Amino acid sequence: MGMINVNKLTKDYGHGRGIYDVTFEVGKGETLGFLGPNGAGKSTTIRHLMGFSKPQSGNADINGMDCRKMHSEILRNVGYLPGEVAMPDGLNGQQFIRMMKEMRCCGKNDRSAELMERFQLDPCADIKRMSIGEKRKLAVVTAFMSDPEILLLDEPTSGLDPLMQEVFIDFIRDEKSKGKTILLSSHIFSEVEALCDRIAIIKDGKLISTVDAAEVKHGLKNEFTVAFRTASDFDRFMASGIATEWSDRRSGKCTVCVPDEDTNSFLKALSGCRIKSLDEHSVSLEEYFMHFYKSSKKFAVGGVSYA
Repeated sequence: MGMINVNKLTKDYGHGRGIYDVTFEVGKGETLGFLGPNGAGKSTTIRHLMGFSKPQSGNADINGMDCRKMHSEILRNVGYLPGEVAMPDGLNGQQFIRMMKEMRCCGKNDRSAELMERFQLDPCADIKRMSIGEKRKLAVVTAFMSDPEILLLDEPTSGLDPLMQEVFIDFIRDEKSKGKTILLSSHIFSEVEALCDRIAIIKDGKLISTVDAAEVKHGLKNEFTVAFRTASDFDRFMASGIATEWSDRRSGKCTVCVPDEDTNSFLKALSGCRIKSLDEHSVSLEEYFMHFYKSSKKFAVGGVSYA
């Protein structure tokens, strides 16, 4: 049982919009990257975790608390950074922080001064006159100032300039080192690669794969393009039984995706052939995601195929 649990969560808004049978969990001290483009269902899922929406079926809980029934308790104990920041007019940043402190009962855990310094936030400015980036930094301060153990981050660097994005990523690394449990929704691959232990890919409201981040980074490097010296060498390799992703006898080339357990067989087959060149292609998370997102074909990760 994880600290964050989502079980067959469904909310159908019609016209193909919503989430359908979404199931995942985030263990204590783990960071799960919730990866998908805008409109895939990431924010809808997180709004259900915060108790803002009622599912048609399924359920969700955080730290053993039902997200719908114990909405108030969850708001007090979870750091939430929404994808779209909406703040009241008529207040300056300091007044807004003070109001949020009273709601969250920060007490001795108040980190607002530390966070304002780290994110270079001037709290004296009127919220109405703040830029999108300044409002995002203000939201970061109020989300983290009570030092919550569980964090729900929905597109957290949206609106931040590149420098502040790096500051934020370094900050989340520090939070991870303290054992925080984090669900990070994003469509930015560098963010997910830098911070996440596992990656859940959502498409059209359905969770299509959850994989270990280390497996993805390791397994996706096993793609090779081989150029043989002669047609006979090409034919000898093709007759070895090693499956190819692509081959062309005229050019004497083929591409092979080799799961870890087949590495020795692949090398044995190559040893009986004369090779002109052997190129390894290191596939990025972005390439993997786009292949997975656009294709219904199976794709190998760490020796395991996902449909």
